[in-house]
Amino acid sequence: MSRARNCCSQCEGIEQMFDDEHVDEDLRSYRAEGPDETTGWLLDELIARGIDGLTLLDIGGGVGAIQHELLTHGAASAVHVDASSAYVEAAKREAKRRKLADKIEWHFGNFVELSSDLSPADIVTLDKVICCYDDMPSLVRKSARLARRFYGIIVPRDTWWLRVAFRVMDFFQGLFKNPYRAFVHPQDKIEGIINRAGLKRVFERRNWLWQVVLYSR
Repeated sequence: MSRARNCCSQCEGIEQMFDDEHVDEDLRSYRAEGPDETTGWLLDELIARGIDGLTLLDIGGGVGAIQHELLTHGAASAVHVDASSAYVEAAKREAKRRKLADKIEWHFGNFVELSSDLSPADIVTLDKVICCYDDMPSLVRKSARLARRFYGIIVPRDTWWLRVAFRVMDFFQGLFKNPYRAFVHPQDKIEGIINRAGLKRVFERRNWLWQVVLYSR
């Protein structure tokens, strides 16, 4: 389910959707329970393949779960880009609490617009981010090009029932005057862009809602 939208409107929607209240709840959950199930699958696979000394670009990094876990397990440094200022501030607080702040660089804004100023990283991750962005081809193409070794994504499964569910969710977002929209982008189109960037699938796992995929160069 893909539709054209003004990028500025979508980023405004992300800022409104993921506000202080929402983000504080996410941070409390992460502190109490650790990464959620699907994030844990991606982390376990990356760590099993060896991440010592590698660099990370975490796009839409939220409260910083991927950054904090990979840095704790041997990654050298991380860059966090997020279109929600509340998430950036929460990730900074958590990094300071974990004494990891000196290893992380934070950027608030639209990754597609910022990408030309960002350096390639050994690992690039987009955990439940592609579904938040209207211009999927630009997001995936620009992010995949920056992955030197691994490229990990978590996206909604491309099924009819999720397309219906997302349309219903978007309807209620409209009722509440929130420009944020969620997207079930076609998996074959996502895969094609990633493959053309020179990355091949090496791991996949899914539950009823999410699909976790890791690619390697």
